[in-house]
Parts: sequence; structure tokens; C-alpha cells
Amino acid sequence: MLYYAKGSPDTVLSDSELAAAFQEGLDKVEAVRGRPKRVLVLPPDITRVHSRAGRLTRFAYDRYGSALTDILPALGTHKPMTSEEIREMFPGVPEGLFRVHRWRTDVATLGEVPASFIEEVSEGKLSFPWPAQANRMVVEGKHDLILSPGQVVPHEVIGMANYNKNVFVGTGGAEGINKSHYLGAVYGMERIMGRAINPVRKVLNYAHDHFARHLPLVFAHTVVGRQADGSLAVKGLYIGDDLECFLKAAELSLAVNFTMLDKPLAKAVVYLDPKEFRSTWLGNKSVYRTRMALADGGELVVLAPGVKEFGEDPEIDRLIRKYGYTGTDRVVGLVEKEADLKASLSAAAHLIHGSSEGRFSITYAPGHLSREEVEGVGFRWADLGETLRRYDPARLKEGINTLPDGEEIFYISNPAVGLWAYRGRFAS
Repeated sequence: MLYYAKGSPDTVLSDSELAAAFQEGLDKVEAVRGRPKRVLVLPPDITRVHSRAGRLTRFAYDRYGSALTDILPALGTHKPMTSEEIREMFPGVPEGLFRVHRWRTDVATLGEVPASFIEEVSEGKLSFPWPAQANRMVVEGKHDLILSPGQVVPHEVIGMANYNKNVFVGTGGAEGINKSHYLGAVYGMERIMGRAINPVRKVLNYAHDHFARHLPLVFAHTVVGRQADGSLAVKGLYIGDDLECFLKAAELSLAVNFTMLDKPLAKAVVYLDPKEFRSTWLGNKSVYRTRMALADGGELVVLAPGVKEFGEDPEIDRLIRKYGYTGTDRVVGLVEKEADLKASLSAAAHLIHGSSEGRFSITYAPGHLSREEVEGVGFRWADLGETLRRYDPARLKEGINTLPDGEEIFYISNPAVGLWAYRGRFAS
């Protein structure tokens, strides 16, 4: 059921307007479901700080008080939030309410999507059963409202982020995360990004419809877009418990988060905020979100002052260092013969996602990784200081810039808030 929907490309919701809209939506939820006595909130972590989910969580805490018993950031495979990150993203919310999702151990299996369905949606590329997994607190916590706030935005694994991904991946287990990521990678990232319905989403929707209808889930989807002055603003809020809520948010997200270009880019420069991007596992959004915009033979330069590792998870970091970012065919072959990679299909998917498939070059200028480390995984390396002097974020504007020596670049200050594509490549 769709309880609340407001948004358009021209809408701008201030903090006070967002709070009022959120409360109005929850009033409608309670008119149908009753006042909850035990509430669990599933927000994203600091890597989605621009989602405004932190503010929605604070609004929920103000509304429910002691009835809000647990906050479980949907980490997926990310590292647990630090106290500093919690204070920054969720100001005024007691840290004692926060729980840590341990994706390798803290999960329960609700059911299993059959291998025949995976084979059907993957066009015969894969055939395995997929476990619908979620954190035990979600499944067994005896809450009468599970509130999932977050941003709908183009996403490399599932086309458009959020909705039931927040549950089955954000609080999911190793097998479910691994297989869903690998399905998306083998099917083809460029066939998925920006599409609300795709093979991975179909699998999660199957799991939701068959195994999770008894869970008291309510989704609060924001859509955040960039204004003419470069600032970010909330463009919409959608609250509901089914697919309609997500599809409405996804439609608006495509209108405000998707930049369609008339010609491919010879050079793109992407900045990674050090508070948000600490690893290439996160920072490769610079690759994912620009790959359909880059010309054959083009170059992507990534300014990454906070990047200090490859994987958020130590084992995934080891696998990235061992095998490097390489093309689809090689990774699929490695999965067949290398046991450690076969046991970590999300890492295998990430290796595919982070490769340009030889079509364009990727140059990383990291704050805390050596030339040897960066080149060891298949990227080019550049000195951060020198690169920042040439491509100074303080002097660049979003989009096309012409430098004093005549070089033309396309600058993106945060790859997480959008998707960029050359019209001809997206249409194909």
C-alpha cells in the first residue's frame, strides 16, 4: 500500500517540510496498522549520508521515543559505523540504540528462490537457488513496525537502490549477498543500472512476495537531486509497504539523478569525499556511474584522498589484491577454478564491476595506497597532490570544464548521487 507520495523534479523539501511530510505519512501508516509498540529502524550507513535517512531516523526517534527499541544500519558487507559517524549522521539519537549487522553470522533464512527462477531471469547464464536472508533481529525481533528509510538512486548491482534491497542485501547474509551481486555482474551492469526492474530486483521481489509478507516492513524512500547551484535537495518522499512506493520513487530518481549526454566523454574526473569513500569497494562508484558516459579509449581520473584499502571486509580486500580488477570473461573463468573466489561471489562481482573491460583507462589518485598497490589491481596510479593541483575540486564546476591549457574534462563531485550515460550507449 502507498501511504504517502510527494515529489517532482521541481520540488524542494526543506528539513521542516521533510519532517512534516514524514509525520503525515506515518500518521497514515498508523491509521491502517495502529500505533506501534516496538519499532526497528533500518537506515543505511554513513556511505549514504546524503540520503537524509539520518534525519528521518531522528524524526522517527522523536515520534516514537522509548518505543523505538533498535536501530540496525543496513551495512551489507561494509564496516560497522563508528561513534563519530553515528553522531554525524544521526545527531541527537542515542548511540545505545544502534546494533551492528554481522553479515557472515547474524542472519536467518526466510526461504529459497528456486534455481529455475534464477536461470530464467539470468537468461540461462546462472542456475543456483538463492536464499532470502535477513538479520535475525529483522526476522525474530518481535517488532510491530520495521521502518526502512533510504534513498532511491541508480545503483550498479540492482539498477535502482533501496526497497527490499535494504533488507535482503543490507541486512542479508553472505550467500544471499554473494549470489545477488554475481547475478547482476554476469547479466551485465550496463543492462541493469537505471532500470527499476531487472533480474536482481526480480529475485528480491520474489523473495519479498513469497517469504517476507508477514514482516511489518514500511519503506520511506527519499529522492535527492542536485540543484542549479550544485547543492543537494530532497526532491521527493514516498512511504509504503509494496512495490508501488519504490517504482514511484525510481521514476522521479531517473528524472533528477540521471544525466544523459549527447556525446561520450574523453575524460572524466571524479572526486571522492574522504568521509564517505575509504575503499575502492565504495569508491568504484566512480567507475560504475560513469562507465556508460566514457568514450572508447577515454580516461577516468579518480581523486580519492580517503581511500586506504580495497575491500571493506578483510577477506574481500585480500581477494581484490590477489586477482585484481579484470574483465567479465576472466573473472567467470577464475570463479570456476579458484575456490576462494567461488566462495566469495560478491568479490567476484566487484572485480567485474571495477573493470572497464579494456574500453577506457582508470587512474586512481589515492590518499593512502601506494603505486605498487594500485597498479597491482589493474588501475593506473597518480600522485594525489599533483593531481589535485591540476584538478582542484574547489575550482571545478559540475559537468564540462575547460582548463587553462585547453584540456576539456567532465567533473563529478560525488558519483553516489547520480548516473551519467552517453545516449547511444544507454539505448543499446
